[in-house]
Amino acid sequence: MVHCQAITGSDESDIPDVVRPQKDGDQGTCDISGMFPDGCLRPSWRGGYSYQMLQVSKLLAQGQGLASVLLKRAASVTLDWDTRQKSRFQATDSQGRELGVFLPRGTAVRGGDVLVAEDGSLVRVVAAAQPLLRITPCTTHGSPFDLMRAAYHLGNRHVQIELQPDHLKIEPDHVLADMLRAMHLIVNAVDQAFEPESGAYAAGGHGHAHGHGHVHGHGHGHGHQHDHGHEHAHDHGHGHAHDHSHAHGGSHAHAHAPAPAAVVPAPGRKTIAIQSAPAPHVHGPGCGHDHGHDHKH
Repeated sequence: MVHCQAITGSDESDIPDVVRPQKDGDQGTCDISGMFPDGCLRPSWRGGYSYQMLQVSKLLAQGQGLASVLLKRAASVTLDWDTRQKSRFQATDSQGRELGVFLPRGTAVRGGDVLVAEDGSLVRVVAAAQPLLRITPCTTHGSPFDLMRAAYHLGNRHVQIELQPDHLKIEPDHVLADMLRAMHLIVNAVDQAFEPESGAYAAGGHGHAHGHGHVHGHGHGHGHQHDHGHEHAHDHGHGHAHDHSHAHGGSHAHAHAPAPAAVVPAPGRKTIAIQSAPAPHVHGPGCGHDHGHDHKH
């Protein structure tokens, strides 16, 4: 971590052209004309041209895990959405300290979040009031369903929207305002805090990440696989395969039933016996027919 030297002077002629960061080996210089390559930000010169910048690189969403007494004692910083949606920015807290905020890329700061400075101090974030359009359904010519339609059309235009049960909020845009009014919605200009919806796959899913790891999908996975294959393979073919000719007297021919069909197991499934159609007549003991011939088995 790099800390910039404090610089003091009575006038601008005392301000050096470069600020040398203090780190191992004292290597490298920082150009004060812009963002410093080693983590130092553009200095702000106040009374005596003293430069102080407190680096912040940690955020606690909604102050999670902090005691309420610590939050009450913490300094605060008021930021509009344009600043809070950035992961790197400068700000001044309620104690007059200059903050250089370096959060992981893609991080959005929300009202109620707590920044943790490099010295361990806490800074509570307040969402600043800003000009917005507040959208509500018309009770005379419309219905609450109109809000859903409006959210669809705004989202289709990639507009950032704050979603509430009874209204929507967007940043000012007269073209969108006219479109919404044509949809029988009431559009009013307000000055309020803006907390637009995060993307569905945004890191952290601010405020709505339930974290139960309970993915509702097909194959919900409760494992109730009711495979009641009872395999009652009642193969009652008694096996009298008469492999010979019967010279039936009385000139009536009884056709012997063909052998039962072979059982072919389905791939990956249990074997199920398949019976052939019942034979018209099967000759055997107790058949009741006096065939008047000898069976040569």
